[in-house]
Amino acid sequence: MTEEKSLLALVAPETHGTVPAISEHISLHPSYAYAEPEPEESVVPLSHYLWILRRHKWRILVFVLGCVAATIVVSSRLTPVYESTAAIDIDRQAPAGVIGQDAARMAPNDADQFLATQVKIIQSDSVLRPVAQRFRIPLVEGGSTEPDLPTSRARNAPVVLKDLKVLRPPNTYLLLISYRSPDPDLAANVSNGVAQSYIEHTYNIRFRAAAGLSAFMEKQLEELKAQMERSSAALAQFEKDLSVINPEEKTSILSARLLQINTEFTTAQADRVRKQAAYGAVKSGSLEAAQASTQGEQLRRLADRLDEARERFAIVKTQYGAGHPEYKKGFSQVTELERQFEALKTNISQRVNVEYQEAANRENMLKQAVAEIKTEFDRINARSFEYKALKREADADKNLYEELVRKIKEAGINSSFQNSSIRLADSARPALKPVFPDLKLNGILALLFSTLLGIGAAVLADVLDNTVHDPDQIQRGLKTEVLGSLPVVNAWRGRILGITHDEKKNSLVKAGRRSDQAEAFGEAVRTLRDSILLSDLGRRPRSLLMTSATPREGKTTTAIHLAIAHSLQKRKTLLIDADLRRPSIHDRLGLQNDRGLSSIVNGEAEWREVLQKSAAYPDLDVLPAGPASRHAADRLGSVLETLLTEAETAYDLVIVDAPPLLGFAEPLQMAAVVDGVVVITLAGQTNRNAVASVLSSLRRLKANVIGVALNEVREDMSDRYYYYGYYGKYYSKYYKPTAN
Repeated sequence: MTEEKSLLALVAPETHGTVPAISEHISLHPSYAYAEPEPEESVVPLSHYLWILRRHKWRILVFVLGCVAATIVVSSRLTPVYESTAAIDIDRQAPAGVIGQDAARMAPNDADQFLATQVKIIQSDSVLRPVAQRFRIPLVEGGSTEPDLPTSRARNAPVVLKDLKVLRPPNTYLLLISYRSPDPDLAANVSNGVAQSYIEHTYNIRFRAAAGLSAFMEKQLEELKAQMERSSAALAQFEKDLSVINPEEKTSILSARLLQINTEFTTAQADRVRKQAAYGAVKSGSLEAAQASTQGEQLRRLADRLDEARERFAIVKTQYGAGHPEYKKGFSQVTELERQFEALKTNISQRVNVEYQEAANRENMLKQAVAEIKTEFDRINARSFEYKALKREADADKNLYEELVRKIKEAGINSSFQNSSIRLADSARPALKPVFPDLKLNGILALLFSTLLGIGAAVLADVLDNTVHDPDQIQRGLKTEVLGSLPVVNAWRGRILGITHDEKKNSLVKAGRRSDQAEAFGEAVRTLRDSILLSDLGRRPRSLLMTSATPREGKTTTAIHLAIAHSLQKRKTLLIDADLRRPSIHDRLGLQNDRGLSSIVNGEAEWREVLQKSAAYPDLDVLPAGPASRHAADRLGSVLETLLTEAETAYDLVIVDAPPLLGFAEPLQMAAVVDGVVVITLAGQTNRNAVASVLSSLRRLKANVIGVALNEVREDMSDRYYYYGYYGKYYSKYYKPTAN
């Protein structure tokens, strides 16, 4: 052996203490700490779940049928419950009142919020309490009864009808009020009662709100009336003080009058200036000014006549003398016309003067009138602002008073109007068939849920199964190879294939006809043998250690059958029973155990002296354990290393049957000196954590772990073992033995 193996053999030193001391030592050894395998992404194939269903199909079927049958029986014994539904139609376009703003107001776009509010109102105590009292429905507080509550508290608690449902069909303005009861008539009556109570409750709410508003407005009306009277009195007193009925109209008249007089004053000024100019011209003696006066035409005619008379007089004067009658007549006419002309000029001058004086007087009078009217206008106009304020206040109080009176009348009329926007669209009627229990629906649901529950339980049981049973699972989780799988053979469990032990004769005899299961087991052992020996062609193991995580996992039986299978190949094989605490190989093979490996450890014999042979297997030598000895087991490591070194020169394969690795120290010593270690696990029973702990300990010792062998495999343990159930049948059909 190499120096490394020699050092590893000293991991568990020889001790002479008690077994608990050894167990304590092992539990504290770091190699026994379980190393969590590295996470690896794994995908469970769908066929595995199908296999789970096939494995548990009868259990699932029985469970489903039992659940369906129980559901139907229980449902048939339940009291039938009937449901009746009343439909409430809510018209959002209907006016809230008959007159006023309520009659013209449009409904807002809040259908969802409005309908949700109405549902809560229907479920309120104010709507449900009259119905519950009318039909004597037990009152429930918060959905649960409390019999120890005082009577007053129970009576005043909110009413909740647990069998009442209020639903709104999508995209509609309908509310469906449904009630369930064992009595179909009661269900219909309660649904209709709740609908009618809801309609009356909404009317009462509106009526009380309108009545409260009217009372409030009537109280405000008195204050407005007094205020209106005060403002009207102040306005009347102001008009009285001004001695006018309406200062605004008075101001308008004065303004028009002032404008008119001002226009006349301007005209008078122009006329006075014109007449003053005429008077100045006439006063200066200008004939043209006199002719330009109002009597200028008369003066021009008279001047024309005077000119004509003078022309005739000049002619007469030329022809006749001064004493001639024609001369005198002509002279008299000229003289008379000159007198009239001068008199007319004087008259015109006086008239122009008079007209001028009249124009001046009229101008002064108009000027004085303009000043007086302007003063009056300014005085009244200054007071008109105060008047407007008083009048505006009086008008506002009057309008507000009149508006409030109108509102009170409208509120009184609208409060008596029962809005038709909420109406009973369809009354509830007693149902013909119960809605509960529905045998068909309950049966279907029971079938569905029990099937899902059964499948889920089967899958969950497989997921929670922490035992080793699937080769892929071992390879992924434990990072080791699965060398083979040995099927279970219940007919000869614990015995040796093809060999029976006669306790009386203490001899080995050949058994009779092998069963199909035994043939399948034999083939599995030979497969395991080839898998171990051919795993590494470059370094074929010469010594094997057969161990397990816990007792009773079939490691001894597997070691015996593996040794027999190897010897049947005409290869020298040595089987060593190294379980010095509980030896069993000698009993399985019918050999003596008075001397054995414990005798070698104690120095009482050489190993070749205690070898035994089986008559049925000439190439197989067996080294029994000898008398059980715990102290010998503690000193086994160094002795076994020397023994294996010598035995490997004489045998093709040495198989060592070791105690379970967990809880004992000597398997670690043995693993350090052999060429390979095979861990036997009981399929479906050995815990994965225990196997992982064993493999972790062996790897820390740098032992050559060849792999894991699964023992007592059944077809229901994995979808990969289905062939074990039919292997015996197929083997018997394929293999046709002939008589020797």
